[in-house]
Amino acid sequence: MTAQRIYDTVADDFSRVNDLIIKRLSSDVPMVEKIAHYIIESGGKRLRPLLVLLSSRAAGYRQDEHLKLAAVIEFLHTATLLHDDVVDTSDMRRGRSTANARWGNAPSVLVGDFLYARAFEMMVELQNLRIMDVLSHATAVIAEGEVMQLMNVKNPDLDESQYMEVIHNKTAMLFEASSHTGALLAGANKTQETALKNYGKHLGLAFQLVDDVLDYRGDAEAMGKNVGDDLAEGKTTLPLIYAMEKGVEEERQLIRQAIRKGGLDDLPAILGIVESSGALEYTMARAREQAALAADCLDALPDSPYRESLNLLTELAVARVS
Repeated sequence: MTAQRIYDTVADDFSRVNDLIIKRLSSDVPMVEKIAHYIIESGGKRLRPLLVLLSSRAAGYRQDEHLKLAAVIEFLHTATLLHDDVVDTSDMRRGRSTANARWGNAPSVLVGDFLYARAFEMMVELQNLRIMDVLSHATAVIAEGEVMQLMNVKNPDLDESQYMEVIHNKTAMLFEASSHTGALLAGANKTQETALKNYGKHLGLAFQLVDDVLDYRGDAEAMGKNVGDDLAEGKTTLPLIYAMEKGVEEERQLIRQAIRKGGLDDLPAILGIVESSGALEYTMARAREQAALAADCLDALPDSPYRESLNLLTELAVARVS
């Protein structure tokens, strides 16, 4: 639908970013290149690099350093995926085996470290201290988000405000850093810089909340992972938080027990409770709220095809649920 229109807006830039990513993956260690290429080429949408391209162009940038910044963002994101899959003991991502499932945990962690290092090399090349400040801070916050999520595995007492903090740190932070650094590279004024920073934050939250819904209502083949994976890993996401809040005592205790033990033994019953409680509708309403907040931020930008594409992204974020 609108996805291709968005990518078409920066088609040449996007192609050049992909070329740069492949070029900067080079390493004298064959396994580093093999694993890095495997995960980079695994079919991701490159949403965060896309945000860099659109945000910088929407703020009036007309040079080429945004290509390098977009590649930096993709390397940071890919490094976190490699580490996440090890932490979560995941064996499938985007419909195929994870790197750790194919090569083991140690090589996956070390190649993730290589990608972080390569990202920071390229970041230095940009010679922009404010961008370095934003990205180094974002990297630390994302790591904290991962630890927060790990601490809350099999914890049924996580509430909505705590959960929103976790997904802001773990997921939305890199969206926020992508659009924020795009604005900084363009030399945007303070109003536009703040608007693009907040746009990325709200968009990232919307995407994650929709992902939470898709974990209970999605198509496994389309998602590249199985329905109920979050529950299997003992993750307390917003649909479960809401279902426990609204369900009767028996339903609440069943969900708490399922979170504590992980696995999928109770998945059919949990799916029924999540559906009947209105938890998925509530989570989608929160996602639409975040998408609307993101769209409102764009009022600070001048009209352009790039601004229009950023607006279409907010619609796309919530249009993934049929």
